[in-house]
Amino acid sequence: MSVRRFLQLGQAQLDREQARMALQRVGAAELADASLADLSGGEMQRVLLARAASRKPQLLVLDEPTQGVDVGGQGEVYRLIAGLRDQLGCGVLLVSHDLHLVMAATDKVLCINQHICCEGHPEQVSRDPAYLELFGDKVAPYTHQHNHQHKLSGDVVGDHSCDHEQPHHPPEHRERK
Repeated sequence: MSVRRFLQLGQAQLDREQARMALQRVGAAELADASLADLSGGEMQRVLLARAASRKPQLLVLDEPTQGVDVGGQGEVYRLIAGLRDQLGCGVLLVSHDLHLVMAATDKVLCINQHICCEGHPEQVSRDPAYLELFGDKVAPYTHQHNHQHKLSGDVVGDHSCDHEQPHHPPEHRERK
């Protein structure tokens, strides 16, 4: 099935041009004729976002929106979601287990562990005793500021340097590169 046909499923009123515009909004216009089966994880997430946004929702409900997306593209997906929120004027309810990206890319966090443990702005939550009891003080927000772009494939275009503020981990917990 083509991406365009997928976008039109259940939306008979979505014509060819509207499908193109929905894909263009998420930076995936070139995928209209591609087969869904051939998409990368990042491309599929963009298509799913295009489909959801084409319905002009008041609330986007997203469950693990970076699933299947490589690390380089995850921040881009979160920026896309923020852009859609602003363009559509809608709210976003996002469920994710990726603490670093959630804490870096959201306005309000609800930390849930069989009940709402704590809530608020990410900086506030990261200092909350309930959050610290669950995760300790070893997990801090991760910020990644871009001076380059990622293609849908995850490849970097433009200046390849990044200003990374790494999560605070003691040496024994740092990822090896």
